[in-house]
Amino acid sequence: MAQTRLVCLFVGIFLVGFVLFPSPAHAGVGVTPTALSFGSVTVNTNSGTATIVVTNYSRQVTSIQQVASSLPEFVVVAPAMPIYLGPRASTSIQVIFKPDSALTFNGSIVITPGHKGGSPISIGVSGIGTPSNSSQTQTFVLSASTSSLGFGSMLVGTSTSQPFTLTNTATGSVNVSQVSATGAGFTITGFSGAVTLAAGQSLPLSANFNPTRVGAALGSINVVSNATNSPVTISLSGSGVQPQISVIPASVSFGNVTVGVSNSQTLTIKNPGTATLSITQASLSGTAFTSSGLTLPLSVPAGGSSTFNVTFAPTSAGTASGSVTLINNTPNSPLVVPFSGTGIASILQLSASPASLSFGSQTTGTSATQSFTVTNTGNSSVSIAQVSESGAGFSANGIALPLSLAVGQSTSFTVTFAPASAGSLSGSVTVVGNAANSPMVIALSGTGATAVSHTVSLSWTPSSSTYSGFNVYRGTSSGGPYTRVDTSMVSSTSYLDAGVSSGQAYYYVATEVDTTGTESGYSSEVSAVIP
Repeated sequence: MAQTRLVCLFVGIFLVGFVLFPSPAHAGVGVTPTALSFGSVTVNTNSGTATIVVTNYSRQVTSIQQVASSLPEFVVVAPAMPIYLGPRASTSIQVIFKPDSALTFNGSIVITPGHKGGSPISIGVSGIGTPSNSSQTQTFVLSASTSSLGFGSMLVGTSTSQPFTLTNTATGSVNVSQVSATGAGFTITGFSGAVTLAAGQSLPLSANFNPTRVGAALGSINVVSNATNSPVTISLSGSGVQPQISVIPASVSFGNVTVGVSNSQTLTIKNPGTATLSITQASLSGTAFTSSGLTLPLSVPAGGSSTFNVTFAPTSAGTASGSVTLINNTPNSPLVVPFSGTGIASILQLSASPASLSFGSQTTGTSATQSFTVTNTGNSSVSIAQVSESGAGFSANGIALPLSLAVGQSTSFTVTFAPASAGSLSGSVTVVGNAANSPMVIALSGTGATAVSHTVSLSWTPSSSTYSGFNVYRGTSSGGPYTRVDTSMVSSTSYLDAGVSSGQAYYYVATEVDTTGTESGYSSEVSAVIP
């Protein structure tokens, strides 16, 4: 009796010490104590319950996702996972030691926090199994083949299953009265009602996951029996994922398109969902519409996109409609994208600017050039096969033919007027192509004028009587520079300049050359304006 009291006193001192000297605070999840020793326990009997306190030392909510034992002899009794802890909140986990043989057992209890809860925490556990005084003592323990089942990501509306086994690991018969599952989408198959398991006998069961919505799902399997470790709990986890589909633009209007011409637009398929989008079939309606760039089956990852083209090529005038229907693995399949467009009749039209060219009066022997522009003012491509001119003195020049002009495109031609005789002259340029207004004629007119000869008569007074001759100089600006116009020295005191043109002003100076050949400076300047 004295020894028993001493043990109790020691335990009391340990607990007081724990209260007075708590473990230091730290970030994330912490546990107390950090190790458990169960001492000696009779084989196939339960020890007393030891408690592990789990505390959230952080300033935000965190979770405990799993509590697992490394040895089946150390039985964990914990709430259904996951456990959510607010800041500074705590929860308790019970551990029982039930040795199945007369051995020393050393293991660990591993606590796995959720996101931002820190790394997994391992608590060392130990105990000694001692022989029973009576070989007739029966034990009742039910063990599960796993402490947790994870199903990963599953498409909403599909299902999968994982097996697990319940085994009577004790000496006495265990009566299993209930096996149930909690959590959205989780069910149990294989348990038809109460069952009795003899020592060493097992019961195979299956856990099923059939997500009905997108997002994470958590649950647990709870096994109720007459075993000393009842209830046995297995944590469950999974996630429901779902592809989605959208097409941009949601409908396509091609507007007015000329018959015989095509208009193409690009469509983008997007998957804003959480699973891979699969398009297995695409059907196109509307005889004027075609598609390209869509290879089936098409897989679009979550958050991804893919493009394809639709072309409208009307063969007749009038309104046309169609659509593309995409069969896919989303809940709103099939997706229909409507098309519309209007075919308009082809118009082949050319126009010239200016519509006529007037060259006015042009001196015979000279030439003048003007240009005109030909534009495709229709709604279809037009070809020009020939450009020809008529009329004396007129000639047309341009680019190589034949020439094709797209809608709105232009090209330019030049016409040169070089009259060979005086008088009023007329002609035309004819443009021949496949336009409705072909041939198109541009009128030409001009007048040939006889060349008028102009002269400037110059005279001067010599500065001495002993001169040998004179030189005459001409410029186009007052004060020069000047250029000598006589080909040989002028012997008289006058000169007739016939090298002048109409509409020009000229400025003249002269120099005197003496008998030694010395040339004087420039005389005073005179000017003449030719009308």
